[in-house]
Amino acid sequence: MVLQEADRLGLRDLKIAPSSIFPVHAPLVDLIRRGVVSAIYTGYASGPVADAISAGLLEGPAILQTHGGRARAIECGDLIIDVAFIAAPTADDYGNINGVSGPTACGTLGYAIVDAQHAKRVVAVTDNLVAYPACPVEITQDHVDVVVAVERIGDSAQIVSGTTRVTEDPLGLEIAGVAANVVEAAGLIRDGFSFQTGAGGVSLAVAKFIQQMMQRKGVVGSFASGGITGQIVEMLELGLFTSLLDVQCFDLRAVQSYRDNSAHQAMSASMYANPSRRGAVVDKLDTMILGAAEVDLHFNVNVTTKANGRLMGGSGGHSDTAAGAKLAIVTTRLHAGPNPKVVESVRTVTTPGSTIDVVVTEAGVAVNPRRGDLLDRLERTGIKTLPIARLHDLATAAAHRAGTADIVAKHDSRVVALQQYRDGTIIDVLREVP
Repeated sequence: MVLQEADRLGLRDLKIAPSSIFPVHAPLVDLIRRGVVSAIYTGYASGPVADAISAGLLEGPAILQTHGGRARAIECGDLIIDVAFIAAPTADDYGNINGVSGPTACGTLGYAIVDAQHAKRVVAVTDNLVAYPACPVEITQDHVDVVVAVERIGDSAQIVSGTTRVTEDPLGLEIAGVAANVVEAAGLIRDGFSFQTGAGGVSLAVAKFIQQMMQRKGVVGSFASGGITGQIVEMLELGLFTSLLDVQCFDLRAVQSYRDNSAHQAMSASMYANPSRRGAVVDKLDTMILGAAEVDLHFNVNVTTKANGRLMGGSGGHSDTAAGAKLAIVTTRLHAGPNPKVVESVRTVTTPGSTIDVVVTEAGVAVNPRRGDLLDRLERTGIKTLPIARLHDLATAAAHRAGTADIVAKHDSRVVALQQYRDGTIIDVLREVP
C-alpha cells in the first residue's frame, strides 16, 4: 500500500528494507520493473519478488541479511532508514502501538521495534485507531511522528501456514525423533534448559518429542525463543518453560498467548540476535533445531537458494541462532527428488559450517569433527553416527535413483544478491539465473 502510494506521487529509485518478503508482496515486481524500487535489503525473500531478484530485475544486488544482522546494521548506521512505515494492529492518535488487539492482531512487533527506535521518521499505519492511551503499548508515542488510519492493513488469518504444523510424514517423524535423542544424549534436557526451533513440520515434531522427554524427566526449562508457534505455547502452558521470548508470532494461538499470558514476552530483533550489543538471547540458547536446503562436506548450510540457484528464502535467524546455541542441529532428508541435500559444496553459504554441530538425516547422524566430545556422547548412547562424506555418498545415490537433477551450473553471470553474515561481512553471492 505504501509503495503504491509512492508510485502515485511519482517517487522513484526507492530503497526498501522489509524484514521479510513473501508471495503476498508480488505487486512489488511491477514497481521494480518501473524503477519505483531500485534496491532491497531483507532477511528473507520467497515468491515472485525472489524470482525477480534472481532474474536480475533490480538495478543493483539485493542485500540478504540475518535478523540480528539487520538490527545491527540499522543501529550502527550501516542501514539508514529515512522513513519507517509500521503496520499497527492498534494505535492511538499519538502513536502508541500494540499488536495484540484489533481486527488484524498479529502478536509481537519484534522486527519493527528497531526501525521505530532508529528511523529518521516513523509512520504508524493502523486499521484500529483507539482512544488515547492505547493499552498495552509495545512501541511508544515518543518514537512515532505520524499516525495514518486506513480501512485495512492485512489479514491475520493468513499468518498461519502449512509450514507451521507438526509433520505427519513417517520419515520426517523418524528424523525428528533422532534429533530429539541427540539433544538428550548431549545432556542438555535438564532444569534451566533453553530451546528454539523453526516453524517447519520436522522442527515442530522435534519440539513435540522434546516436550515428552521434559515431561518424563520432570524438567522445567528456563525459556523457549524465536518465532513462537502453538506447539511452543503448549509447552509453556504445561509448565515446561517459565517464559517465552518472542520476536514474531507464527500462528494465531501464539498471538492469543502473547496477549493473555504475561510469561509470554516480546523481544526486539536486536535483543534477539544482534551480535554487536550487550548480549543477545541467541547466546543463551542450549539447543537450536535448524532446517536446510543443502548442507555440504564442511557442514556449511544453504537455506537461501534452490539447487538451480534461484533465491527461495534466506537466513532469517538461522545463522544467528547457530552461532549462539551450545548445540546447533540441522535436520534434513538425504534428497529432495533428484536433488541431493547433502552435497560436496552448497550452492550458497547461508550459515557457516563452523557454527553447525550435528546433521541428522534418515540414514544417520553426522557430527562436526570439531565436536569430538559430542561424538563420544552419541556413540555411548547408541545413536548411529556416520561421517558427513558417507551421508553425501548416500544422498547422491538416492537422488540419482530419483531422476536427473536440473541444476544450473555456476557461471560468471551478473551478481544479483549478496549474502551477508550477521556481522555485516559478505559470505557469498547469488548470480543471475535465466
